[in-house]
Amino acid sequence: MSESVLSVKGLKAGYGRAEVLHSIDMHAPKGSVITVIGPNGAGKSTFLNALMGVLPARGSIEFEGRAIDQLTLEERVMLGIALVPEKRELFSTMPVLDNLELGAFRQVRKGNTQWREQLDVVFQLFPRLKERRTQAAGTLSGGERQMLAVGRAMMSRPTLLMLDEPSLGLAPLVVKEIFQTIDALRKTGVTTLLVEQNARAALEAADYGYVLEMGEIALHGPARELATDPRVIDTYLGAAKKKAA
Repeated sequence: MSESVLSVKGLKAGYGRAEVLHSIDMHAPKGSVITVIGPNGAGKSTFLNALMGVLPARGSIEFEGRAIDQLTLEERVMLGIALVPEKRELFSTMPVLDNLELGAFRQVRKGNTQWREQLDVVFQLFPRLKERRTQAAGTLSGGERQMLAVGRAMMSRPTLLMLDEPSLGLAPLVVKEIFQTIDALRKTGVTTLLVEQNARAALEAADYGYVLEMGEIALHGPARELATDPRVIDTYLGAAKKKAA
């Protein structure tokens, strides 16, 4: 079995007394792309926020073999976990380059004096960001803002990168480009946890998938197998995909 970067057992989380997640188990091998798909309201974003420490949670969360469920958000960031939230949370009036450099906070805190070298990695993944490095983030297109959000997270050199609905609100051609980037991230050695409503694109990009419904894991398995599972096809991929299969 591949070395585990993230191991989750019996995770429960929610808002106040309302429990949204009910005993979630998940495993993410090193260097893999893991996707969590499911309908609106299933608890996908809640899951990422619980892993990041944004929300209180119960259960076991291990990162590279270390229990982190009692650590703060900042401590999890310093260990090498990065989250790209659904709303991207960019500094719109600041240039692209400044947004990227802010993402290097972890490396600066660790005393890495060569942190700027990571800019070359980001610009190789996203050449458009290099072209627009002096442009205000708020003037970028939707796809470019998503690239900047991912690029900023990559500046911390994370071990685990979590993406919350990266294709949301983007045109089909841009969505294709974003998922090509997710595939390219695999080659950098980063483990990627992808939460996504676009089930077809997510399963094509992922190694392993989990189907989250009503706060519980309804199905899980290798992404290619889930993509041909009749239950996944009927609910998430559509009848046309079923006929093609």
